[in-house]
Amino acid sequence: MTQWLKKQWQGFTLWHILLLPISLIYWGLISVRRLLYRVGVFKSDRLRAPVIIVGNINVGGTGKTPLVVWLVERLKQAGYQPGVVSRGYGGKIKHVVEVTQASNPQLVGDEPVLIATQAGCPVFVGVKRVEAGQALLRAYPQCDVVISDDGLQHYSLQRDIELIVLDGKLVFGNGCLLPAGPLREPVSRMRTVDAVISNGELIGKRCLFKQCSPVVMQLQPAPFYNLANNQQKVDIEAFEGKRVLAVAGIGNPARFFDQLTRLGLKFEARAFEDHHQFTPADLDVAGTDVIVMTEKDAVKCSAFATDNIWVLPVRVVVSEDLITGILKKLTKLRM
Repeated sequence: MTQWLKKQWQGFTLWHILLLPISLIYWGLISVRRLLYRVGVFKSDRLRAPVIIVGNINVGGTGKTPLVVWLVERLKQAGYQPGVVSRGYGGKIKHVVEVTQASNPQLVGDEPVLIATQAGCPVFVGVKRVEAGQALLRAYPQCDVVISDDGLQHYSLQRDIELIVLDGKLVFGNGCLLPAGPLREPVSRMRTVDAVISNGELIGKRCLFKQCSPVVMQLQPAPFYNLANNQQKVDIEAFEGKRVLAVAGIGNPARFFDQLTRLGLKFEARAFEDHHQFTPADLDVAGTDVIVMTEKDAVKCSAFATDNIWVLPVRVVVSEDLITGILKKLTKLRM
């Protein structure tokens, strides 16, 4: 259903016209809500450490989690001790809990487990990000900057730096607010944030960016590693002549499949909903020699890993101007 909606949101038909009045009502509600936070009618809390929001204004995955991992690494290199908070989408936990590499993604969500595994920093999840941030800072008082994975519209948590991540190919779909389009907030929201990051080169719709210049981020693939033994690594040539099944339960499965195609891999594609909780049956396709997946999906499949499952890691490649700007603002906040 989600993938079907995303396809509908890329165009504009009679059905979208019929939904526009509801989108107008939605715009009025979110505008009033944000105003009430701004004037103090709704409570908004500040943590004792600066907060960086990595979010988006549209529904669906845009590549926020890899950017969060990259940001943690770069902040560490600059001498900071960052921590991460998340809603834990796809998980079942309702109270605040710390996430580690050994945490169950079915309980705390797949993205927090991936961040805890790759970033090597404290990670806390909770329905209310303020409570998650407060718990993080109590447990790790040395933490001097908090990164929120998603949460741009979570205005109960005050923030110091806002980053919007968008899909360079899908951009903002038809440009309409929910439910006629995929937008949680108007495109004009981009003018109020510190940086807009495009996951991949922008394809069309450059007229939307007259007042901001997006920073292009590329997700560069590394050699595949084996899910049952992550020390075992191979290049794409290892799969030649084999029947390959590519699975993806992420926000935009097409992005992963397109990446595999650019690498020259021939495969059968199976897309699942974002945060899909994989079972062995999902990977049981007769005649399959090799299964390939994303790192986000790998954390949900590690419990039943076999030696024919391979994971494609990616690393963020982005202009140094992004981290330079973030560090400059953090320095000013310390003064």
